Amino acid sequence: MKRGIAVLVSVSALCGIAYFTASKWAIKHETITFYDASRDNRPVPVSIAVRRDKEMQANAGMIKLPVAVINHGNTVKNTEYGFLANIFAARGYMVVSPQHDLPTDPPMVTKPGELYVGRLPQILRGVANIHLAMQEMKKVQPNADYDKVTMVGHSMGGDITMYFAKQYPDEVKKVVTLDNLRVPFVTAGKFKILSFRSQDPQFKADAGVIPTEEECEKAGIQVVKTEFQHNDMRDTGPDVAKSSIQGMLDKFLSATDSEVAPVDTQSAPPKILEPGPVALMAPAKS
Repeated sequence: MKRGIAVLVSVSALCGIAYFTASKWAIKHETITFYDASRDNRPVPVSIAVRRDKEMQANAGMIKLPVAVINHGNTVKNTEYGFLANIFAARGYMVVSPQHDLPTDPPMVTKPGELYVGRLPQILRGVANIHLAMQEMKKVQPNADYDKVTMVGHSMGGDITMYFAKQYPDEVKKVVTLDNLRVPFVTAGKFKILSFRSQDPQFKADAGVIPTEEECEKAGIQVVKTEFQHNDMRDTGPDVAKSSIQGMLDKFLSATDSEVAPVDTQSAPPKILEPGPVALMAPAKS
């Protein structure tokens, strides 16, 4: 009987090791909906991505997961930036992507001459969604660093990202934007900033949004000029655009992640598209 139990335990252990090895680099994706009582129980769906082995280590209290918040563009789903989420998750981040707008929300109306072309209400809604997501995620995964998060955003999500970083700099570790057009960059130099810019003639940054080359150098801001269109910077974009962004983003994280959870990205990470052509530039004139 004892031998049978020993054999069973051994087989279970082997199965566990085999499962851990097979799933070591797998990234888990799930969606949880939170409700904001302060806003009449407004639903805030949140897409989460995390490497399974890192989640297991966090659950065991072995590590504290760094957190990245990805903010989607206007009328775009929070699940349409998997190519970004996978880069962060591969490096050991827990990625949190709130859905900022709902079908029941009033349409966004731009108002020339007003602050951020009249988009401040939508930006403030995004900030509230982020804070709710962080508050509720502490209950879901307490072993993560919600005090200092990496903020990421495309288009309108980039403006939410930059506004959040401006208003709550002590809550931000790094900033990554893709074609944010309305909210000026934070130039205080409290955290590193990486921004990808398109060559889309229909999507131009407002005057004063992108700092001068001198300001960028002083504040630790890296501006990257690409040959791609504004809407190429999400999952529906061409592989060459996504691979270029992935390659530069991975280098940026390699250079700035020395203080976060140690992650071996060299042995066998999930497949990442080969980087395409991308060039550094001085900030373009708006």
